[in-house]
Amino acid sequence: RVRLVESGGGPVQAGGSLRLSCGVFGYTYCMGWFRQAPGKEREGVAAIRTDTESGRTYYPDSMKGRFTISKGNRTNPLILQIASLQPEDTAMYYCAASITGGACDTRASRFEYWGQGTQVSVSS
Repeated sequence: RVRLVESGGGPVQAGGSLRLSCGVFGYTYCMGWFRQAPGKEREGVAAIRTDTESGRTYYPDSMKGRFTISKGNRTNPLILQIASLQPEDTAMYYCAASITGGACDTRASRFEYWGQGTQVSVSS
């Protein structure tokens, strides 16, 4: 079983940046970040292969530019860097993991395990 614990969220002013971390216990093949704002559907932010050193990444077109997913250290192996935060980035951010092979992208259905989320609140 895979356990996920997100951290790093909080209040931030527009234009600032944040670094979200996800602690993982267990093997993973692919991991991703998602977000869900109040009253909106969950959307994928980024995904990364975690079973290889190369760590191939995937970003939906709408997320390219300000979001960077990467592999961190042993304690927090998944990182999401968010630059130039805007109020519309306010959302609960979730870490997700999959042990299933195949394309590593941000389809929510491909992830079997989810964290509890970390809140990001951007003020103007």
